[in-house]
Amino acid sequence: MPSNEQRRAAAKRKLERRLERQAERARRRKQLTIAGSVLGVVVVIAAGVGIYFLTKGDTDKSTASATPDASLSSTPEIAPPPAPKPKAATVSCTYADGGDAAKPATKPAKTEVSTQDSPKVSIDSSQGPIGITLNAAASPCTVNSFESLVQQGFYNGAPCHRLSTQGLKMLQCGDPSGTGKGGPGYSFANEYPTDQYAPGDPAAKQPVTYQRGVVAMANAGPDTNGSQFFLMFGDSKLPPQYTIFGTVDAAGLTTLDKIAAGGDDESLATTAGGGKPNLPVTFNTARIG
Repeated sequence: MPSNEQRRAAAKRKLERRLERQAERARRRKQLTIAGSVLGVVVVIAAGVGIYFLTKGDTDKSTASATPDASLSSTPEIAPPPAPKPKAATVSCTYADGGDAAKPATKPAKTEVSTQDSPKVSIDSSQGPIGITLNAAASPCTVNSFESLVQQGFYNGAPCHRLSTQGLKMLQCGDPSGTGKGGPGYSFANEYPTDQYAPGDPAAKQPVTYQRGVVAMANAGPDTNGSQFFLMFGDSKLPPQYTIFGTVDAAGLTTLDKIAAGGDDESLATTAGGGKPNLPVTFNTARIG
């Protein structure tokens, strides 16, 4: 029969085992509680992230629909000059002596000029026909001078000395010497679009678009117009300081496109830009009508 000592020892061992089992169960409960809490946090975070991205996607879509993508929007184009203001039926023109005469010419005999007549000029060039409709309503004194020079035969045999296809898209003509320095021996003031701006208006120095087909006077500064002019075969940006006085017809634009496609020799690339046309251009004749 077990002694009292043995019974106490057995009871102690039984108690210790029961306490160990209780402690083990407590540890397991604690671990499960911690694991459950962590899982709950993860689930909450995951749910939150999911909701965020779902709502973010909806927000982005609504924002995108409300705000255009700047990368897809086009750059605003520079507008052409303002439309010419109506002029009186007759205007007075002044032509001042000055400048190098590349060929003998006289100043226009007519100085009281109609703004109602807009004649046409037919140019037979070595590269094809170029027709120009003059615009006396916008630039009557310029049209009067150009018409006078055509009637004097000033442009017959004259080369076009400069072609530009980068930035400026134009063919420059009107100097019988072919140097870019010659003129008719007289000069006159700017007209449209310069005359649309008040003196000192800073807008007069800001670029406008000289559109394809425009015919405009070349100059060496304000009010130094003579005989040289530009034929624009593409839209170009210039300050409104070059008098527009006509437009090129469809056949003329075809001729200009042909000349432009031939390129230039870049002989003026470091100064005025462009160079002599690789397809030489000479006005065989220029006549009214």
